Amino acid sequence: MKRREFITLLGGAAAAWPIAAHGQQAGKIVRIGILGPSLKDPFPMVLHQAFLAQLRELGFVEGQNLIAEYQALDEPRGPFAAAAELMQSQPDLVVAAGPEVALQAVVGASRSIPIVIIAVNYDPIARGYVASLSRPGGNITGVVYRQLELAGKQVELLTQAFPDKTRMAALYDAQSADQFSAAERTAKLLHLQLQPLKLENPPYDFAAAFRSAAMGGAQMVLVLSSPHFIQHKPQISRSAIEHRLPTMFIVKDYVTFGGLMSYGVNFEVMYGRGGDQAGKILKGAKPADLPIEQADKFVLVINLKTAKAIGVELPTSILLRADEVIE
Repeated sequence: MKRREFITLLGGAAAAWPIAAHGQQAGKIVRIGILGPSLKDPFPMVLHQAFLAQLRELGFVEGQNLIAEYQALDEPRGPFAAAAELMQSQPDLVVAAGPEVALQAVVGASRSIPIVIIAVNYDPIARGYVASLSRPGGNITGVVYRQLELAGKQVELLTQAFPDKTRMAALYDAQSADQFSAAERTAKLLHLQLQPLKLENPPYDFAAAFRSAAMGGAQMVLVLSSPHFIQHKPQISRSAIEHRLPTMFIVKDYVTFGGLMSYGVNFEVMYGRGGDQAGKILKGAKPADLPIEQADKFVLVINLKTAKAIGVELPTSILLRADEVIE
């Protein structure tokens, strides 16, 4: 059976649940399970708090009428074991935040529990999890970052910032393979020489990856999105500066640590939207009827200190487009 047919079958069963079974009842304590990036890093913790803050706005307060259990994607037993543990507490709703593997693990463990996705680097329609953005059907809804489109746009911005550079390396892993495919398509259209640098078996050796990029003649580097990259932002930025390589990232946090440029969505806003979707379901809405929200605002951040450190000058046109410049 194909994945789309399998998900549709699950969704058909889910659509028949009584709304009251999942709606908010007076005095009831609701329980949610969350599978996402490790909270050991401050940035995912900020996003988690943005999610909980929106739930508070809707009347669900942790420690009062809400229990939120969190499991990390990179925990040693793997995401599927983590998802299975979340289901043991029989949550009213489960959140799959990050790459596709989070949703794969949750779908495999949950069967019929409502699922809110915060989809960073995959297309839930193309993958067959939902019927459409406007009417997802089944038991899945949430928010989508449009990261595949963003990967292509990041390549375009690099070429606009450095029109004389034609050799680009791309750092990615299994969690960001779809992003790499999107970036590769854009690179071919722009006649760039692309050096794929796939990282395997975390924790990754980013210093070695940047050495490989430099030895391969890369003139700039696209660092794609993975939960296994998040805790290593300082190391990634240091390695790029050491080899004097301009870098492009998904989020400002990398640029704060010394990366050159980032272009992507406001993650905190998107997590807040995910919290809004979760709150609506806890109040009785059906996931099948809640449209999946897409990111519609994107932010370009540039670190001029880093530009100076690696000896590059950015065109005025790019600086004028930046939403934030770190000087």
